[in-house]
Amino acid sequence: MQAERELEPECRMTNAKPIPLKMFDPKAPPVSSSALDTVWLQVGGTICNLRCHHCFISCSPENGKFAFMSADTCRKYLDEAVALGAKEFYFTGGEPFANPEMCDILEMALRHGPATVLTNATLFRPKIVERLARMHRESEFALELRVSLDGYSARMNDPIRGAGTFDQAMEGVRRVVRVGLRPIITITRTWCGCDDEVRSGFAKSLEEQGYAEPRLKILPLLKMGAEVSRTGGFCAQAKVTAEMMADYDQSQLLCSSSRLVTDRGVWVCPILPDVPEARMGDTLAETLRDFPLGHAACHTCYHNGAICSNATG
Repeated sequence: MQAERELEPECRMTNAKPIPLKMFDPKAPPVSSSALDTVWLQVGGTICNLRCHHCFISCSPENGKFAFMSADTCRKYLDEAVALGAKEFYFTGGEPFANPEMCDILEMALRHGPATVLTNATLFRPKIVERLARMHRESEFALELRVSLDGYSARMNDPIRGAGTFDQAMEGVRRVVRVGLRPIITITRTWCGCDDEVRSGFAKSLEEQGYAEPRLKILPLLKMGAEVSRTGGFCAQAKVTAEMMADYDQSQLLCSSSRLVTDRGVWVCPILPDVPEARMGDTLAETLRDFPLGHAACHTCYHNGAICSNATG
């Protein structure tokens, strides 16, 4: 494998007409709410120390559309979630570890069930890593870290995530691997060509950091937010129809059994906080109802399965 060969950027659509980002069809076929199994908490808001060119909610140091969630607010929602039967918790942003209360919130969640944090790994300071290691050792429930990287070298990663981010993230990965954690490395598909080369490149780069046989998860692009400026928006054909939902296994869709909590209420899923129609209420209990699959991003989830889950492969 030519590990340092520059991969081609993702192919641009030439025959598909992009659609407006705010387009939402309330008459689209619905997904049924079967149960509340998982709850996502947007603890980092839309605030992030990075400014990735493909971020589907355009997170950045300046984006305060959604603010950090406080430990008290998270406690309220966690208590409600447990009462409603939730079994697992995910933390996202923005960058969760930019929130100064993140470790306290995580410890709180781990008293109730497994917890996963989606992070760019660039803020893994020694004190944070020490606390993560202690949680990993002492909690009866699993602690998972999902680290976002978009290239197996600085040449491939940094044009998307920012200069120097590859080295910073790799250092973060090295630190948590040393204390016994095995993070899931999530990679958004921003290249044309074979996934096998990318997997092989990551395996080599991560092995150099002491992480042998890494867990890798390749994600589809969500053509919204910052990504629109890079490759264009969704095409007009990106929609879920009633025919598509006939005999479809709705459990493949996160929104059938999960909700996203933010500092501004409860949304249907972690992909659509920028979509006003996706806000479902102020409490988890009032959001356990059907939801129309009316955004183009729903089409991506339909065809790719549970893209927000921890499943790798």
